[in-house]
Amino acid sequence: MNKIADSTKNKIEALNQELTPTKEERNKLNLEAKKCAEKRNSLNEKVRNLRKDADTIKEKRDTINKQVQELKNLRDQVNTKGKEKRDKISELQEKIRVLNEKRPDGNLRQVAREIEEIDWKIQTNSLPVKEEDDLVNQIRQLETQLVVQKRIKKVKDKLFEMRTEQRGFGTEAKTIHEKLSELAEQSQKYHLQMIGILEKARELQAEANEAHQKHVETRQQAQQQHEKCVELIEKIKAIEQELKETADKKQAERQGELQKELEERALAKLKRGEKLSWEEFQFLAEKGLL
Repeated sequence: MNKIADSTKNKIEALNQELTPTKEERNKLNLEAKKCAEKRNSLNEKVRNLRKDADTIKEKRDTINKQVQELKNLRDQVNTKGKEKRDKISELQEKIRVLNEKRPDGNLRQVAREIEEIDWKIQTNSLPVKEEDDLVNQIRQLETQLVVQKRIKKVKDKLFEMRTEQRGFGTEAKTIHEKLSELAEQSQKYHLQMIGILEKARELQAEANEAHQKHVETRQQAQQQHEKCVELIEKIKAIEQELKETADKKQAERQGELQKELEERALAKLKRGEKLSWEEFQFLAEKGLL
């Protein structure tokens, strides 16, 4: 019987020896899983913050891009107006060329002076009719020249005005282009900054996903070790229960033997007329043997 008890105790000891490292491994895995979860959560928080930063930069970039588009539209309008002015300038230059072909030598002031001189001669001199008619015809021809030259001057004045306006459009277009270049550079800077942040976020997200996967795997391993602990504890409890039941049974048997001996001893004394002890007397009384 002792050999059986010893064997059972050895089993319990062996199970406890297996249980201790299993618990340690389970606890170690749970700690590792906790660290993985903390790392995952920390990385996810960083990813969220980076994405917020990227969204803020994207808004700045998009605002600049909107300004760029508006400036491009304005530049196109200015270039269109500039082209219209250039076309008008070409028309005026052609008109001047045609008028110059009709204009005799001499300038506007010279022709006007000639007209005044001839008119003065007619007014202040008594001239023969033919000579006076010739002078009148000269005035008529000179006035025709004067009209042409005045038209040329008017067209040239308009041409100067057009060129001034065209240069203004050119200056405005240049200013817009410089502003466009500056904004485009800022937009590119924000874009590259946003791309860099998103790339960093992707790297951290991959690391967070890896930490999460490690957390899941470690938790599964810890659960396996926990289930093994539960199984070992149940085996130990079952053996301990078996030991207890065996001990209780043995104790009950021993108690029965002692009671039987007490009964036999008390009855023998009673037959011999000897005095019973209080325990013997009480026992026989309870059994109804007195």
